[in-house]
Amino acid sequence: MSLMRIRLTGSEDDVRAITNLLQSLDGIEHVEEIDDLMPHMDDPDSSSAGLSDVQGPDSHELEIDAPNDATAQKVRQAVEALAFDLDIVVEFEHDEG
Repeated sequence: MSLMRIRLTGSEDDVRAITNLLQSLDGIEHVEEIDDLMPHMDDPDSSSAGLSDVQGPDSHELEIDAPNDATAQKVRQAVEALAFDLDIVVEFEHDEG
């Protein structure tokens, strides 16, 4: 079984769309958004805190169990196509597991 991680930069709606797509693919049984373990360097006391020009899209990470490499490739192709349509950035990390 292959464990895939996908980092994406987009809204909650974008994450929901990607998650729904992944859950609709044959062979995919587990899709989970995992917590962001990186601390954010936002300073609430900063004079620029909360300004719209410093607020960008959120970063999210999804974890997917694919039963084999062919399904992992199908996941990659489907997510890349939807990310292009949604105009979001995705990054894949693939571990053998």
